[in-house]
Order: sequence, then structure tokens, then C-alpha cells
Amino acid sequence: MTEGNAEPTINDEPIFAAELTPYRSLGWRGFRILLLIAGALSLVHIFVFLVIGAWPIVFFFGIDFVLLVGAFWLNYQAGRAREEVSVSRTDVSVKKFAPSGRMIEHRFNPFWARFSIRRHQEIGIVSMRISGGGGHTEIGSFLNYDDRETFAAAFARALATARSR
Repeated sequence: MTEGNAEPTINDEPIFAAELTPYRSLGWRGFRILLLIAGALSLVHIFVFLVIGAWPIVFFFGIDFVLLVGAFWLNYQAGRAREEVSVSRTDVSVKKFAPSGRMIEHRFNPFWARFSIRRHQEIGIVSMRISGGGGHTEIGSFLNYDDRETFAAAFARALATARSR
């Protein structure tokens, strides 16, 4: 083994690994169908208003369609954000990827890491945070409430397993 090429040990193998992504209820196929329907309806209304002589109204249908496309584009851009969370005996790693592709990594020692959850009485988990070693980071802020519950239970088990080994 040469210097600088440390081979991974059994302690470095992940006990837990998860990729968290925002939920989008409308896939690309559904988005295309929605745009086709909205575009067709806009064209029909544009034609009707042109025929009856209310041509200034035509611009509003064009603006509405452009705004609809823009809103969905922004939504899908935000949907490109993701987080990769892994737990091993020696490391807790949280990699946060922005929609632009920029990545920020937070690392914690599993023996010192604290996983805290804030709950609302009616909703459930509102926020999750890992802290330790002077640093902290929020995780899974874009998850829906059911996914937060599932992730929190699995992550807490993994952290307990890493500490007990």
C-alpha cells in the first residue's frame, strides 16, 4: 500500500445510505400533457376572442401560458435538489446538492453526532437536524411528513447501530 492510498476498512463501510429527493407529483410525461392541453385551450380562446374583435384579450392568454410554463420550470429546477446521507462506524456524512449542482458536505463523528427532531402535535416531524463537533445541518427539509417519519426512524436506528458496534 502506498502513502495516500488508504484502503477502506470494515469500519468505513456504510451501515446506512439514503438519497433524499423532493417529491414531484407530476412527472415529465404528465407535464407535457398538461402543457398540450393548456396550449390548446389558450389557442381556442385566442381564436374566439380574435373572431369577436376583442384582440387585446389575446395577449393575456399568451401571458398566462408563459407564466404557467415558467412556474413549472421553476418547480422542476427546485426539484433537482437532493441530499445524500450515509452512516458508517467512523463517519456520518451529509452531502447537499443544490439545483445548480453545487455540493456542500457536512461530516460528523457518529459517537458525538446528535440527531434532533422537532415535532408539531398535529402534523408530525417539522424539522430534523444533525449536530456535533461545533457544526450542524438541517436534513430532509423538502420531504413530505410521511417520508420524514420513515427517514427519521431509519436514520436513528443506523446511528444507534454505528455507536454500538
